[in-house]
Amino acid sequence: MAYQTLRGFYDILPGETKKWQKMESLIHTVCSLYGYNEIRTPIMEDLKVFKRDNDSSDMVNKEMYAFSMGSDNYCLRPEGTAGVIRSFVENKFYGSMELPAKFYYMGEMFRHERPQKGRQRQFNQFGVENIGVKSPQIDAECIALGYSIVKSFGIKSIKVLINTLGDDESRSNYRAALKEHFKDHLDDLCSDCKRRYEQNPLRILDCKVDKDNEYVKSAPVLQDYLNEESKQYFNEVLATLDILGIPYEIDNRLVRGLDYYTHTVFEVVSLHEDSGSQSTIFAGGRYDHLVEYFGGPNLSGMGFAIGLERLMMLIDAEGNDLNEDDGFDVYVMSLGNYQKEALDIATMLRAAGYKTDVNLQPRSMKAQFKSSDRKASKFVIIVGEDEVKNDQYVLKNQSTKEQISVSYEQIVNKLDELMEG
Repeated sequence: MAYQTLRGFYDILPGETKKWQKMESLIHTVCSLYGYNEIRTPIMEDLKVFKRDNDSSDMVNKEMYAFSMGSDNYCLRPEGTAGVIRSFVENKFYGSMELPAKFYYMGEMFRHERPQKGRQRQFNQFGVENIGVKSPQIDAECIALGYSIVKSFGIKSIKVLINTLGDDESRSNYRAALKEHFKDHLDDLCSDCKRRYEQNPLRILDCKVDKDNEYVKSAPVLQDYLNEESKQYFNEVLATLDILGIPYEIDNRLVRGLDYYTHTVFEVVSLHEDSGSQSTIFAGGRYDHLVEYFGGPNLSGMGFAIGLERLMMLIDAEGNDLNEDDGFDVYVMSLGNYQKEALDIATMLRAAGYKTDVNLQPRSMKAQFKSSDRKASKFVIIVGEDEVKNDQYVLKNQSTKEQISVSYEQIVNKLDELMEG
């Protein structure tokens, strides 16, 4: 029987893992520059962490991998924010950390949706959560953090789409207006939008099926229902983005796919021709009630998430090769039956910080030199009967073809000198 990966799941093979490591390394570096601390939450959580009351999102209603064990209900995490907030409250960080608390995460998420380019059922997501202080400047800084990461990979053709959902009062007035607008046209909407009408009519505006529906196009605009406080908050976010030099476009129909957002919501999209329907690189927004939902104090939060498969796809599309390998520093050749001695020298070099490969099988010197060339080794050390007997090992520079003899004790120091040169 032939076994293969499940639909929507895939292997990241050795030829690709170096690219992933470099991408993840740069993300760790940028997050550290912004003062964010990594948090790692479980892949499996109690179902109630994600399935909250009256949630209208497709993720909750159609895409979660949920299952039962006895009387307990679990699910594989479909996104990162809820798990981070659950941990923030469970560990009482609101009382022990200086606020805002800054977290970032990276790991696998699971959604049972139709697999397509840049979107799988198991996917890797990076995200940040800034919890505890409500500030337009924090909203702008969050956007700047994600924008910096994307730009760091040489992705040039991007655009920030931004909108505001306003505060509770503004959204309540807007929901009432939308319900009034759609009440006589429910039969013209898809089955999901009929459910959204009862749960959260704002989500109708985000529907991929009804996006060209004339009643959706003619729906009221949220900006007409914002109170002055919400308008002022949004204007402060935009003014800060202007100061930071981050270009943006206001999208009055942008509402995002999760129900917990308030005030600022945004998407950063790719304008590259190869991005197709999967143009969103990262997206997020502010949430005012999620910490309180999990039993914590009334604290606001701001965050975003990036699908790393989609980011990698765009890095490749822009022609930026993360798979470039500088090769090995040293290749240790073993002649005859001197593999143990060669391994000893290789272990010493690795402990000294040199990327080292070693031949541990009977092979000709010619074959080993070919291996050294394929591995782009900068230096070769030859270990054979004469070298071990006389404690004089051949150290050869593969670029200049110059070679010298060094004792076992001198190998690391001599290599340090040559590498510096």
